[in-house]
Amino acid sequence: MYQRIFVPVDESKTSNVALQEAIRFAQDQHAIIRLVHVVDLAQFFWGGAEFIDTSELQQNLITAGQKVLAEAEEKVKAAAITVDSQLHQTYGERIARVISDDAKAWNADIVVMGTHGKRGFDHLLLGSVAEGVMRMATTPLLMIRAN
Repeated sequence: MYQRIFVPVDESKTSNVALQEAIRFAQDQHAIIRLVHVVDLAQFFWGGAEFIDTSELQQNLITAGQKVLAEAEEKVKAAAITVDSQLHQTYGERIARVISDDAKAWNADIVVMGTHGKRGFDHLLLGSVAEGVMRMATTPLLMIRAN
């Protein structure tokens, strides 16, 4: 039985579809859900660029991440499921590693996450957090692809 369902969330349609599936799964299993969002602050950190203040840009990323988590939390609570959430901040660490490590530390029974299913050149350019989690995870995964 799956009692601890771990769900990485972002603003994508795929993430929303995965969250809805996780909610249905949690209702069926009488489970709790942990929502996670990872903010990579390194995208606005330029070492040595003393004339650029990136703190406001970084704070905007954190605020946006908190909003993503709050909206997802509302959906889970509306379904009468116990939920907790975690915003992770990283400076260039692989997002898939952060997700995998947190799922393991939280003792997740399963990770439910969206995948965009990109292939070819798009996949080469953008990579895939879902694929990275799949390669690193030590817990079962349920990958959801939106139509």
